[in-house]
Amino acid sequence: MKINPAGQAPRAGAGPREVLASASITSEQFKAVFRNHAGGVAVITADIGQGPVGLTATSVTSVSLDPPLLIFSVSELSSSTPTIREADTVVIHLLGADQLDIAKLCSTSGIDRFADTSIWSRLVTGEPMFPSAHAWIRGRIVNTMAAGGSTVVAVQALQALSPRDADDPLLGRPLVYHNRTWHVLGEHSKL
Repeated sequence: MKINPAGQAPRAGAGPREVLASASITSEQFKAVFRNHAGGVAVITADIGQGPVGLTATSVTSVSLDPPLLIFSVSELSSSTPTIREADTVVIHLLGADQLDIAKLCSTSGIDRFADTSIWSRLVTGEPMFPSAHAWIRGRIVNTMAAGGSTVVAVQALQALSPRDADDPLLGRPLVYHNRTWHVLGEHSKL
């Protein structure tokens, strides 16, 4: 018989929602579990006419090829979240190891992330973007969902720039976040 994290055996015939409802872990336990789960690093940018915003996220994932959809989540604690929730479009920058500075910039609170105008520009459609990003996707927000202290954002890809060819040396050096620090994947990490 399986015991749930609350130390209780599920009652016979209990459905998945009932078993989950009886389980309880602390936010610290939940963070500890995910701290050991590596995530690719991305920066999301948007502008609704009040100035550009950007944040660093490890929650970006593709969900559909046809139509091309991706999701990410934003914390209600981020100063960028209200703008991203109101935006029609966003740019998702998938970062390589050479863009660690951008990841750190957009994960730092209380600063003007766009003060250095030499590191960002605007697409012809108006969205703020970091041209040095390894790859980026411009997309239209098609849905949002409140989820605890976060918002899950679904985006349909409209435009993308990816590494130019398979010989691009940055192709094999994605930036990842694991156990509260930055890492790079490469030949040395291949199993």
